[in-house]
Amino acid sequence: MTDTSSPLSAVGVDAARELLSQRMQLLRFTTAGSVDDGKSTLIGRLLVDTKQVYEDQLKEAELTTSRRGQEGMDLALITDGLKAEREQGITIDVAYRYFSTRNRSFIIADTPGHVQYTRNMVTGASTADAAVVLIDARLGVLSQSRRHAFIASLLGIPHVIVAVNKMDLVDYSEEVYERIRRDFRDWAAKLDIRDVRFIPISALHGDMVVERGEKMPWYTGYTLLNMLENLEISSDRNLLDFRFPVQLVCRPQTEDLHDFRGYQGRIESGSISVGDEVVVLPSGVRSSVSEIHTFDGKLQDAFAPMSVTVCLTEDVDVSRGDMLVRPQNLPRTENEFEAAICWMHDEPMEERKKYLIRHTTRTVRGFVKQLRYSIDVDSLHRDTTVSQLGINEIGRAIVRVQKPLFCDDYKNNRTTGAFVIVDEKSNLTVGAGMVWKRVWPAPEPTELEG
Repeated sequence: MTDTSSPLSAVGVDAARELLSQRMQLLRFTTAGSVDDGKSTLIGRLLVDTKQVYEDQLKEAELTTSRRGQEGMDLALITDGLKAEREQGITIDVAYRYFSTRNRSFIIADTPGHVQYTRNMVTGASTADAAVVLIDARLGVLSQSRRHAFIASLLGIPHVIVAVNKMDLVDYSEEVYERIRRDFRDWAAKLDIRDVRFIPISALHGDMVVERGEKMPWYTGYTLLNMLENLEISSDRNLLDFRFPVQLVCRPQTEDLHDFRGYQGRIESGSISVGDEVVVLPSGVRSSVSEIHTFDGKLQDAFAPMSVTVCLTEDVDVSRGDMLVRPQNLPRTENEFEAAICWMHDEPMEERKKYLIRHTTRTVRGFVKQLRYSIDVDSLHRDTTVSQLGINEIGRAIVRVQKPLFCDDYKNNRTTGAFVIVDEKSNLTVGAGMVWKRVWPAPEPTELEG
């Protein structure tokens, strides 16, 4: 019987959200923008002004800046780690940085701005809670700005912060800021972005990044750091649909735990309590939760994104790749589904070519049955004449798999709605996909479809 004194048992999802809010002090965010919009400088400013950089690193950056004949310190040197990045002054790889304040810890994915590195941005942004899209105040909303907003929408990033950078080069003009704000809002209205916020900054001089500065008294909102510290992300978690992909079957077979059998993995969404009935997919066998274990001991209740070991009352056949769910709340069990696909390899994606499809802890063989269209991310125009996707291109396709996958619409669950495509011969990841039930993006006025 379930212990009714447990917070989750007593008030369900609301209690889970409260507990999650207390634990979710980590915010993952990605930076994006066109080349030279100042992404690396912004991250350098955040790290320096929050006292996260060692003194010897600061001295090295100052010496390198001096050797280049420049004054002061190039903050981008703190974040651009690759030799090619330092030489060209651009970001190529996805660089992960970590810092913390008294209110929250952060993981930053600094992603490249070049069109040819779209796949890198998709990789870096795939787990982000928020995206900071930088726009050069002198240039306004460019093609890459629209591209990055589109990818943020595609990946289901709940919060987008548009940082209008280099305000010092337009005399901190409120009029320039408002014009860019209107232009971006017009574009974002075509996309599925739930929360869009705007802030004017100067990453070089630090205005509105960590400190407010004195140059923009007309802006009365949060600084960028305050905005990041106060983003509410606990409500972004799906705590309704219990999904537990099994990663490992735990059988210690020691003298003390000779009969122990537990199923280990991470709760990707929803919550579970001791005594709850579950269904094992794909077998459909039913059982009940007898125990929930973590590194810190037994629990009465657990919720996403906790990693746990679940024990069942019956000795049922469960293996890696299976999924535990609730009987009244089943995912789609699909051999064929529609998905948005971002292609990541030099060799183009072809219809009917066999690939491995990796979805949660399950790997099956499959192929693209039909490429319905590719998408021009600058105009959202759909080209229905294509039969291939090239590197960094995005399209919508029908995917067929040999064994069924247990999936949800990506909009409802970013884990069970996502998959990667792997080349059978090289074992390289060549594409990433998001399961979409609805028509996506929205149909053009002259091209409606069901």
